Amino acid sequence: MDTATRFARAISLIDAANAQDPNVIRYNDEDGPKELIHSELLTRWVKTLLPSASEAVLLAARGQHIRRWMHPRSEYPEGRTGYLRWRTNLYKFHADETANLLREAGYDDGTVTRAGQIIRKEGLGRDPEVQAIEDGLCLVFLETQLDELAGRLDRDKMLAILRKTWKKMSPAARQLALELTFEPGERALISEALAAD
Repeated sequence: MDTATRFARAISLIDAANAQDPNVIRYNDEDGPKELIHSELLTRWVKTLLPSASEAVLLAARGQHIRRWMHPRSEYPEGRTGYLRWRTNLYKFHADETANLLREAGYDDGTVTRAGQIIRKEGLGRDPEVQAIEDGLCLVFLETQLDELAGRLDRDKMLAILRKTWKKMSPAARQLALELTFEPGERALISEALAAD
C-alpha cells in the first residue's frame, strides 16, 4: 500500500471512531460530533504551525482525543488529584486506541510508536511536534469552547484558565490566537487575562 493510501485509510478509521461521539457541538453554523470536529481543527492548526508536519504528528493530531467521551471527567474524583489521574489515563487510552487503528491501516511500529509519544505529550517543551499539538489544542479550545465555558464559570476562574492556556502556548500560537475572531466579551476577558501576566 502506498503512503498516501495508508494515510487516508488511517484518517478515515480515526474519523469514523470520532464520528461516534454522542456529544454535539456547533461550528461554522453546523452541528457535528465534538471529537470529530476537534480532531479536524487540531489537524488544521498543526499544519498551520508546522507546514512540513510529519505523518506521525498529523496522525497524532487526528487521534489526540479519540473516543474521549468513553472516559468522562465525571468518572474521577473532583480536584487536582482526580483530574491528573483522568488526564494520565486518557493519554494512554488515546495512544492505545490510535495505535490499534494505525496498525489496522498498515503502519509500521516506528510510526505507531512516534504517534503514541506525541499523543502522550512526551517531550513537551523540548519536542516541536509535541508543542505543536499542545498549541493546537489551546487554539481549538479558544476557538470552540471559550464561549460555553465563559457562560458557566465565574470571571476569576475564567481569567485563571486563560492565563494557564496562554502559558502553555508557543509565541507562534499566541500570535495565531490573537488573530482569532472573538465576541467582545471574550476579547475583553482575554485582554484582562493577558494584562495581568
